[in-house]
Amino acid sequence: MDREQAWELLTEYTKNPNLIKHALAVEAAMRAYARRFGEDEEQWGIVGLIHDFDYEKFPTAPEHTTEGARILRERGWPEEFVRAMQSHADYSGVPRNSLMEKALFAVDELTGLIVAVALVRPSKSIMDVEVKSVKNKWKDKAFAAGVNRQDIEKGAAELGVDLNEHIAIVLEAMQGIADALGLAGQ
Repeated sequence: MDREQAWELLTEYTKNPNLIKHALAVEAAMRAYARRFGEDEEQWGIVGLIHDFDYEKFPTAPEHTTEGARILRERGWPEEFVRAMQSHADYSGVPRNSLMEKALFAVDELTGLIVAVALVRPSKSIMDVEVKSVKNKWKDKAFAAGVNRQDIEKGAAELGVDLNEHIAIVLEAMQGIADALGLAGQ
């Protein structure tokens, strides 16, 4: 599978621009982690891009990952892509065994928190966000209340990466695609 096929799948099932931006953010973070661990950047990026492709049509558990897995299998996607997509949701019951699966789980929720932090900046620019900005908002449980901070901590621990370092890796990856995320500022 290549990125073009992943993009076609994502845009076939996902029309919401914010969900597409989320997929791009997760893709960028996955590529950063693939580089860090010396893994296949293209494969990890594709997994990041498609991990929520079915969410708009199947937003509730367990259909979200179950239907996505069915669609991927019907279309002949490799099982390791299917497993990774399923494993990012604890409710799927698919354990995270590979480093790629662990990275996907670790970056998924964090990308949403970083976007929220960028959007409350006067500039609306992710370029103005620092690790300490994210950590300051982290403490405010009412801020981006839908972001599961425990999952972010659990994901960093599963990867064996310090939380501050984890935030820095994902933030830098997202800053690299600020324009695509609509977070380059006003």
